[in-house]
Parts: sequence; structure tokens; C-alpha cells
Amino acid sequence: MAGPDRQTDGEILERTKQETKKPELYKVVLLNDDYTTMDFVVEVLETIFNRQPAEAFRIMMMVHTQGKGLCGVYPHEVAETKVNAVMEAARDHGFPLRAAMEPE
Repeated sequence: MAGPDRQTDGEILERTKQETKKPELYKVVLLNDDYTTMDFVVEVLETIFNRQPAEAFRIMMMVHTQGKGLCGVYPHEVAETKVNAVMEAARDHGFPLRAAMEPE
């Protein structure tokens, strides 16, 4: 390890400043359908999105009345994983519930 007076053979050393870039965030939303039960939507919100029962009920009602409801905002990979988990749980229980990612 060289000290501050090391030889550079005439080259100029530049200090580079590393910039950390925040990951792009995505909204995960549940989309309404006419077949998935409200209880199942609440269960999905509690288990996959870690929502408290009252908040899960509020989001479920938003999905029911407005056509979609915001479940959370996550980095791309996490959002993608959550969407896949919702689709798999719905398929396993015979429901057509869908989730989608939207850029924030």
C-alpha cells in the first residue's frame, strides 16, 4: 500500500465518487373479479402482504368497489415475487384473482 507521495509516472489519479441509485419501485395491485370471495382476498392480503385484518379488509373493499386496490410498493423483484405468489395462491384455491405491477 503506497503512501500519499507514491509515484504515478505522470498520470493523474482521479477520485471517483460512487453514487448509489435507489431501485425503481412498483405498485402491486389486486384486480377485481366476480368470482373470488372477499374472505380469500383478505387472506391473501394478510398472508402475502402482511397486512393487519382491518387494513386487509379496507383494501379488499377498495378492490370490490373501485376495481383495484393497492397492496404495497416494492422494488421490481419483490413486486414480481408478490404478484406470482398471489396468482399461485388463487390458482391453488380455484379463484381467478389477479395481481398486477404498475410503475410508481
